[in-house]
Amino acid sequence: MPIPWRDAMSQALYGPDGFFVTGAGPADHFRTSVHASPAFAAALLRLVAEVDSALGHPPRLDVVDVGAGRGELLMSLAVAVGVSGEPAHSGRSGLIPTWSGSPETLTPAAAVRRSPDEPSSLTGRPSLAERVRFTAVEYANRPENLPKEIHWTTEIPDGITGLLLATEWLDNVPLDAAVHADGGWRYVLVEPSTGVETVGEPANAADLDWLTTWWPGHASPASLATDPDLGLTWTDGASESESGLRAEIGRPRDEAWANAVRKISRGLAVTVDYGHLRNGRPVDGTLTGYRAGRQVPPVPDGSSDVTAHVAMDSVASAGAAVARCAYSLVSQREALRALGADGGRPPLSQAGTDPAGYVRALATASAVAELTDPAGLGGHWWLRQPVGIPLSPAVAR
Repeated sequence: MPIPWRDAMSQALYGPDGFFVTGAGPADHFRTSVHASPAFAAALLRLVAEVDSALGHPPRLDVVDVGAGRGELLMSLAVAVGVSGEPAHSGRSGLIPTWSGSPETLTPAAAVRRSPDEPSSLTGRPSLAERVRFTAVEYANRPENLPKEIHWTTEIPDGITGLLLATEWLDNVPLDAAVHADGGWRYVLVEPSTGVETVGEPANAADLDWLTTWWPGHASPASLATDPDLGLTWTDGASESESGLRAEIGRPRDEAWANAVRKISRGLAVTVDYGHLRNGRPVDGTLTGYRAGRQVPPVPDGSSDVTAHVAMDSVASAGAAVARCAYSLVSQREALRALGADGGRPPLSQAGTDPAGYVRALATASAVAELTDPAGLGGHWWLRQPVGIPLSPAVAR
């Protein structure tokens, strides 16, 4: 039976047998910045230090990872900071769990310039390792080999003082799709077991308001035709570029991000994702699937990731309304370079004086180049929303 895309995604991704709940985790199916290189975590370590400084080095510094997968990012940060511990018991818990996998040793100095504000034992205050509190937010059961120092919970905690990270989280927040047919926007329904779509009821008032504000322009009736097999609307080639044929209603993502920002007492919320802006919305939408490292049709049966790009400006506006201050929206390439990860190659002369060091530096530069490639991971957006603190020079655009 066909159902709305939002319901289908919710069940396929987060139901009892959902893609993100069962199995070994998303790392087995697609590659993100977190999985690509330790240089990504090294840059985020610099960001942690910047936020810590902006907060005046509080007695407890929260680092919360929303959509944590199996804890890979927090594990890398914990190793870099110097936090360690024994594996905790499996099962869901409101307490911080440890990381899965065998993390690579980070070399922040090689990948990122060291911040002069990074906490040091010479200052007389407790070290960052003594003050930091890591929390992973994820629906899956806590991995058995996560360190006990990392809390694990299914909900974003209240009263965060520190940094909230959401790396490729919003693209998996379920949302509805719509097509412009019969003079107005109508929901797209999908058969979960096959992915076959049909046109459903007219969009409700709240979704219509979002579409009018954030997905402007739609096809005129003269440019539309109907697919008799699927019941879907399509345009001819001459009008497709300005038709706005299909839309993905980002209102649930706006609400999810606003709720995340609302959980911060003081600090910084950062979401990293692929997306688009109001003046460049995709004509036919972006719903797709990933399984075992390959892109596949978006069939919401729980066997693959189902994802859609994020309307970044809409999300940013929702978060700013909660924080009541300006946000920063830049590409990952710009963000990582601001954090010292520039991908520069080591001087060739080093190969003669320090061959091993040259090879390590070259490997680091290669990893950073992948993270900052504008045609790949470097094209992701970084949305940074401060709450009660300024954006420091190393973070601001």
